[in-house]
Amino acid sequence: MRRLVGLVAGAALALVLFYLLALLVAPPAPESQEIVSAAPIAMVDAPEQAPTPTTSAASAPPPPPAAPPPPPAAAPTPAPTPSRIAVPEPQVAQPQTPAPTLDAALPELSEARPTPRPKPEPQPQPQPESRPEPSPQPSPSPAPSTAQAPASQAASTPKGTQASPRDVGQLQPTSRVNPTYPARAQRRGLEGYVEVSFVIQPDGRVDGGSLRVIDAEPANVFDRAVEEAISRWRFPPADDVRRATQRIEFKLQG
Repeated sequence: MRRLVGLVAGAALALVLFYLLALLVAPPAPESQEIVSAAPIAMVDAPEQAPTPTTSAASAPPPPPAAPPPPPAAAPTPAPTPSRIAVPEPQVAQPQTPAPTLDAALPELSEARPTPRPKPEPQPQPQPESRPEPSPQPSPSPAPSTAQAPASQAASTPKGTQASPRDVGQLQPTSRVNPTYPARAQRRGLEGYVEVSFVIQPDGRVDGGSLRVIDAEPANVFDRAVEEAISRWRFPPADDVRRATQRIEFKLQG
């Protein structure tokens, strides 16, 4: 029973709500204008009047909304008035820089030329050469007899002494020592010759105190080397003292 009453009450409430909703959604009905028939009016002349507008106040469009008032203009900024108090500008003292003095008397510049690099001197091998000259050989004279031959040969060939040695020219030594090429001459690339005179003792040794330089080119370059070498030479022994000359040449190989 309660359930049935509840359903009926719910349905009635729902109908009421639907009706109220329909009233809210439905547009308003236009206002009806009543037409009243005018009664017969007698024609009377009346003064002319301005025509009245026939449009009803209800149908007139609403007036436009009033424009918002413009914002108030900003007050002008007053111009700054010049101050009567004058502030003096600080005076900054500028440092005085002394003007540079230029020395008018400049030293003369001389162009320095680069010194040429010395070329390396070759290292030659000393090769002293001696060219012995053949001593003249006396031509044999015909021997008249066997008895007179030794006497004539002894008389024609005088024996040399220490005071006056016999001159034999260039003689071939039996033991020879080559002179050393001077290092200074090698570095400078010098060549030349030395010609010396010396005394040979009867036993074949050379008298070192008798060495004399006859000719040399260049002078005082190869002299000492030649004297030291010849003083150690050995010659064939003889019965007398002999004087010989020797020419030694110095040449660089290469």
